[in-house]
Amino acid sequence: MKLQFAQIPGVRIVKSFGPESADIQAIVYNSSAARNGSAFFCVIGENTDGHLYIEPAIENGAQAIIGSNEEILSQQAKRYPAVSFVLVADVRNALAHTADFFFSSPQHDLFKIGVTGTNGKTTTATYVRNLFNLLGTPCGFIGTTGIETAEGKVPFKKSTPTTPIASDIHQIFSMLVDADTQAVAMEVSSTALDQQRVEGIVFDVAIHTNLSEEHLEYHKTFEHYRESKLKLFERAKAAVVNLDDPGLSGGILAVADYPVLSYSQDPSSGADLIWGDYSASAQGMRFELNYRGDVRMIEAPLFGDYNAANLTAAIATALHAGHSLEQIIAVLPDMPQVEGRFQVIRGPEERTIILDYAHTPVAIDAVLKEARKLPHRRLIALIAGIGIRDFAKMPKMAKASEGKADVLVVTVDHPGYNDPDEVVSEVIKGFSVPYMQKVLKAPTRKQAVEKALEESGPEDIILLSSGCINGAQIIKGEHIPHSDEAIIEAFFSSKTGEF
Repeated sequence: MKLQFAQIPGVRIVKSFGPESADIQAIVYNSSAARNGSAFFCVIGENTDGHLYIEPAIENGAQAIIGSNEEILSQQAKRYPAVSFVLVADVRNALAHTADFFFSSPQHDLFKIGVTGTNGKTTTATYVRNLFNLLGTPCGFIGTTGIETAEGKVPFKKSTPTTPIASDIHQIFSMLVDADTQAVAMEVSSTALDQQRVEGIVFDVAIHTNLSEEHLEYHKTFEHYRESKLKLFERAKAAVVNLDDPGLSGGILAVADYPVLSYSQDPSSGADLIWGDYSASAQGMRFELNYRGDVRMIEAPLFGDYNAANLTAAIATALHAGHSLEQIIAVLPDMPQVEGRFQVIRGPEERTIILDYAHTPVAIDAVLKEARKLPHRRLIALIAGIGIRDFAKMPKMAKASEGKADVLVVTVDHPGYNDPDEVVSEVIKGFSVPYMQKVLKAPTRKQAVEKALEESGPEDIILLSSGCINGAQIIKGEHIPHSDEAIIEAFFSSKTGEF
């Protein structure tokens, strides 16, 4: 594609050097990914500056360089006169708008649902995706567990764990449109909003799940974290708002000048959708839903009272999309489980293994309470400190967990460049002394999963919380493949010969 950067809507050019247009075949932000005909964007990250990689990008074939450092760009333009250099005020902003233009704005062919919140983003976005598919609207997914069309997962190496960088998002949108997908539900993280990864995207529905302390290693203050999440609702056509979360709901309602459907568990809240009278069984959940005076009983093969709230948010989204409550209720018994979100696996001797991505104090408290409601002899739970996250949160994970299981196995997820033993020690600091339950330690997640399974007996529940990002553990910058499910299968197969 012959690109004249000055003609791309939304790109604010300060100055250009060299040829005014270039034949562009790819949009890249990593110099090692550049090839002949690439446009290389000099993104400044937390740990590095893309301007330092201009030469490697050009050596790999980049024909255009877009950056914000005038001195470096002007110097490199003299060295490479055949390459287009474009000076912009904001590289991330330019990347988002250029990617949208390069892929021919596939977003306009998709009904886009963005989900933000401290907890529940993956679950709610997946519920939306599954519900839309059951209602006959082919819907994809972008989030922590991967990329999916309406048919299932597709291979795509994401740039970040949750919300991809802008150029990846528009490439994925293009893939979804090519696969005849009509809608997409995507997780939109606070970091992504702050880094303009969804710049230029107008969401048909924005969903708010909740807000609690998280990602302060990036945001530094809770207020910045909150303000970043609010940005999603400044780029939406409609919203779904959780009134049970005062931390963000008031701010959303203050900026929303479009249709809003609110939900709550509190009958006095005045919410549009009120859920309550929740009960759980081995088959799933059952709860009452009051939609503006129309009271219905909801049944779905899903688990967790907090997931009743997430499912209610998905129902509200389908209502925004024009589906009737009757249509929605009719398909709910066919809702599939969500990978890694209170995902129930039946083990030998009536063991129940639960995989849940809970990785915040609020989430681990909720999932432990829910697990205890299921029939069991003992509850063995794995909790983890996440090495690539805020160390101050780690003792809070222990504090939120203590006394709620018979055995707690403490380990580390994604140690990054940290010593795993130090991460485990940070978590352990949160326990009361003496311990309120048996506490075991393991320096790797694999060892921790095996230790939890080894500790279990007939009729026990084994809860494996936290977990992997895109099927891997992040260790010293490398993504090392990991699967709890594979470890579970191998463990019981070695013990019983089958699983």
